[in-house]
Amino acid sequence: MTHYKDQLLACDFFTVETLFLQTLYVLVFIEVGSRRVHFAGCTAHPDNAWATQQARQVMWELEDHEPGIRFLIRDNDKKFTTAFDTVFRSQEIDVIPTPYHTPNANAFAERWIRSAREECLDKLLIINQAHLRRVMRDYIAFFNTARPHQGLDQRIPVPKMTHGNTGPVRCRAVLGGIIHDYYRDTA
Repeated sequence: MTHYKDQLLACDFFTVETLFLQTLYVLVFIEVGSRRVHFAGCTAHPDNAWATQQARQVMWELEDHEPGIRFLIRDNDKKFTTAFDTVFRSQEIDVIPTPYHTPNANAFAERWIRSAREECLDKLLIINQAHLRRVMRDYIAFFNTARPHQGLDQRIPVPKMTHGNTGPVRCRAVLGGIIHDYYRDTA
């Protein structure tokens, strides 16, 4: 699998309960090789048309990905319909559904969901869909550009162009101070 890691994309849905007891569904895609996460969207009613449109939008984002994506790993959730799979198959991406009741088969997506819950969602009361969308975008931006990963030798998924090794260490509050991003000013 390590040979194909840069060509693997994994996706999964997870749910978030709002302050007013509404269940919202979040769809995320993760590039297995780089650990870069793409937030597809959130909705209270994830039907076939919504999931298919999110798949199209993610494919537009990944259009120039090098090397090209060849495989999509997804579970057998009923929200992943034939139309959803067709979006990927039309780009010559093989869709690999995981066996039933085996969350470890989609371990990268499941592990990211656990990180998102522990580092962010379990510490906030989500008010509504717009609030969840803003929180997820902020968290994913932090995750992709500032959070080091053990699987990447403590590097970040989207490397910064300039790295300052001297100067004072600065702190930036993310999500109102739930997460702190430490960095050095560039010279």
